[in-house]
This record gives sequence, C-alpha cells and structure tokens, in this order.
Amino acid sequence: MNKQTPPPESGIPIEDWEQTPTSVQMAFQVLWQEGKELKEEMAKLREQVNANSNNSSKPPSSDGPKQKIVKGKPKKRGKKRGGQKGHQGHRRELLPIEQVEQVIEHKPEPCSGCGSRLEGEDPAPYRHQVTELPPLEPYVTEHRVHSIICPCCGQKNRGDLPAEAVGSQFGPNLVALMAVLMGVYRMSKRQVRGLLEDLFDIRVSIGSVINQQNVVSDALEEPVKEARAYVQEQAVRNSDETGWYQGHQEQKAWLWGIITPLVTVFRIALSRSGKIAKELLGEESGGIVGSDRYSAYNWLPVERRQLCWAHLLRDFQKMLERSDQSELVGYPLRLMAEEILTLWGRVRDGTLEQDDFLIRLPAFQHTVHHALSEGASCSHPQTAETCRRILKVEAALWTFATHPGVEPTNNSAERALRQAVIWRGISYGTQSEAGSRFVERILTVVETCRQQERNPLDYLRLAVLAHRQGDTVPSLLPDRPTVSPTP
Repeated sequence: MNKQTPPPESGIPIEDWEQTPTSVQMAFQVLWQEGKELKEEMAKLREQVNANSNNSSKPPSSDGPKQKIVKGKPKKRGKKRGGQKGHQGHRRELLPIEQVEQVIEHKPEPCSGCGSRLEGEDPAPYRHQVTELPPLEPYVTEHRVHSIICPCCGQKNRGDLPAEAVGSQFGPNLVALMAVLMGVYRMSKRQVRGLLEDLFDIRVSIGSVINQQNVVSDALEEPVKEARAYVQEQAVRNSDETGWYQGHQEQKAWLWGIITPLVTVFRIALSRSGKIAKELLGEESGGIVGSDRYSAYNWLPVERRQLCWAHLLRDFQKMLERSDQSELVGYPLRLMAEEILTLWGRVRDGTLEQDDFLIRLPAFQHTVHHALSEGASCSHPQTAETCRRILKVEAALWTFATHPGVEPTNNSAERALRQAVIWRGISYGTQSEAGSRFVERILTVVETCRQQERNPLDYLRLAVLAHRQGDTVPSLLPDRPTVSPTP
C-alpha cells in the first residue's frame, strides 16, 4: 500500500491525507489492512456457517431445520396426498400353482337355502394365497469321522471331513447370511449375533462373527482384485471418495469408489492423494473419468475428464450467495448449469434428440466461457480463484456431449457411496486394516450384484463354498459365467 496516498476505498480526500502526520498515516494503513483482512475472514466464516447441500458437498441430511435452502418452489397441483381417485391400484399377483406348496379346498357342504347335501366342483373357484415363513430352526449336520484298524496289517485308517466342513462349525449359507446382514443391512456384530439367536435359535459369539467375516473377506480377495483390473479397462468410469475412520477414529482414512455401469469397486486408503487415484484408475489406462474438481484427478489429461455439473451447480450457487460482483458472475452460470442438466435429462429419456442438444451447445459454451472469464477477474478472491481453476480444465465441462456413455454429473458415484456413508455413520468406521478390507470387498460385491441384478446372498454362499473347497471363487465380472461349486 502506498504511504503517500490514502486507501482508495477509504474515501479520504487527498488534501486531507497530505495534512495528516506520517506516523498517523502509517498507523491508519496498518489498521485499514487489518480491518480488510478481518472482513475477508468474517466473510469466509459466514460462508462456512451458511454452507448447506445446495451450495456445497454437504449431504442433505446435514441441513439443519432452521437453515434456509434456496430451491425452487414446488408447483401446487391441488391434489391431496396418497392415491388419487380413479387411479389403477396395485395388487399382489397370485403365484402359479406349481409354485404353491399346499392347496386346501374349501367346499360348502349343506345348502344354505334348504340344507341339502352339495356335490360337484366349481370350475373357477376363488383363489386366495397366504404367504408364510416356514418354522425357523437351525439345520444341524453332525459329521462322524471314524478311525478303523486294518485287520490285515494293523494300520490305523481315519476318515476325512468334506472340504466344506473342515475348520468351521458354520455352513456356507449361515456364513453368507452373516456377511449380508453386515454388508447389506449394516448391522453391527452384536446385532448379527442377536438376530441369529432370536430368529433361528443359533447361538454364536461375537468372536465367531468376526472370524466368519474374515473368512468371507479372504474368499472375496481374488474376485475383487479381478474387478479392479476390469474397471481400469473400461471406456467410461466415475470416481468419488468420502471420509472414513480406521482404528477407533485415530486414523483418518478415505473410502474410494470407482463406478462403471456393471461393476463397482471400493478401496479404503489412508490417503486422498493422486497416487491412490492413479492406482485405482490405472495411470496408463485410457478411458474417460467423471469426477469433481478435486486435485487428486489433475494428473488426468483434460480430454479424458468430465467435470461433474452437479458439483459445479453448487459452486455457482455459492458464488450467487456472495455479494457484489460475485453474485453477477454466479447468476448466469447457475442458470446455464440448470438449463444444461434439464436438457440433457430430456436427451437421456428420449424426449429431446441429441443432435438438437448439440445445436444449442455452442451458445451454452460461449455463455459459460464468458461468465467464467468475467469471474476470473472479479473482486471476490474466492470466486475469482474458482473461475480461474475451472477455466484451466474448461474442455472437461463438455466431454459428455460428444462421447457416448459419459454423463454430465458424477451422481452414479455419489449413489454408490451412499450405502457406505450410512454404514460409516452407524459404525464410526473400522477398527483394523482387516476390517477395512472386509468393508471394501463386501461393498464391492453388494453394489456390483445390484448393478447386475444378482442376489448377493447367493453369490456369497457360492464364494464361501468354493473358497473352502479350494476351487476358483465365482467371478464378479458380467461376461464371466458363474460356476457353482459342488456342494
């Protein structure tokens, strides 16, 4: 700051400044600079306090009841909640007769009019089916291993346990169920123990649940490793990461997710660096990666990236909520983001031809570029920095428009991580590295099975059985046939 002139924003006339003693000028400049820095710090703190799911990456569940979320007002349709008059109801369909375990005929015997005995058959009786659970009780198999001495030579011979029974008192179905209760339904080990006892009268210790968790984790090691190699080869992938804890919250970790249309893999690492992103995505592999603007993805060539417009929309909303020039920058950018996402949604559902979208694309690109360029020189330092960073990777805004299979948002990755985020909130992370391996592997199985419409319980049962028999564990890849091991 120049000592011979007053701060431009102070409004002090130059003639008054020149009559002010030098010592007072210097003291005023120091106080003015400190006040300016304090004002900027207060603006940052105010922005942090006002952060919500609409202007940051915070989840909607973190929005407080008193926070004002700027969203469009829902249109009033004048209808009450619930089913509307005249709508077609949904009824439970009857199962075909071959899937019914028991049929009970109910015939009237005496006539309700005259009391005569009735005979004959109704060619189209009213059918009513009741679905019930069978008696829930454990199925225990006792294996007896005999030792017999040969009468000829005196050699003692001992029978062998089948592979699926060696080293465990729990069958593959039960072990798979334990894994599903933890990995799909997010139950704690104590809850798993309680459920097995309450529903099936099966008593297991917490230590046994942990042991079987480790068995499942070992069984899934190879198919998960194969799935990681598979996602690196795909033409389009989405990536995201969220915080995790390992070891009583003493170690900050990160849960990474790499998502493709049919296979998703997870990895818990003690780092959020670009090194981990390279390991998971494959530094030498091709393909396009959809992600947010996090620096761990900056090693990717811009032509191989798609920046998430949902994240950008929140960035633009944050600009809009700031004062002065930032608001003027954020307003057109948010409008463009909303329009682009709306039109692309129509392309996706078939109500707008992609060629028609591409005709409008140059106008979108021009408007966004102009607004970002204006924002890069605006007076608000955070808005200016955000705009400059987006301009450096501007080409990655539009990859989706010309590359099949690429979406403008990273929503698929955020959806895949939602299960893990809920699990983290319940369990507070994992207690050990072995626990982290189980979490990343079981999440990989659960999400991949969901994508391929496979039953995770069936897959885990086959995986445990194959692992015990020393066979190849069934693959998670969509183009590999599932070979059932011999029970």
